[in-house]
Amino acid sequence: MKHALAGKPAALFTSTGSMHGGQESTLLSMMLPLLHHGMIIVGLPYSEPELGTTQSGGTPYGASHVAGLTGDQPVTEAEKKLCMALGRRLAHTALKLTQ
Repeated sequence: MKHALAGKPAALFTSTGSMHGGQESTLLSMMLPLLHHGMIIVGLPYSEPELGTTQSGGTPYGASHVAGLTGDQPVTEAEKKLCMALGRRLAHTALKLTQ
């Protein structure tokens, strides 16, 4: 109730058991309470080449990983690159907001 999160940047990450495990709907649902707190959501634009070519996780709403039904699938190189890109966007946004 002190509005401590208002104006702060946020990024979303998720993991599912399959490509059709609800990655995008999970990320969208995760955004709702952050928006209620007045946070600034940072996503992944299609200027990130892996977003258009990944055969595993990745969505404009946030970084994602397809872990497999038993959780045995390692994070792919494309997923790692998208996670790093989202982290960079979050850090750059945070820096810009403090200037």
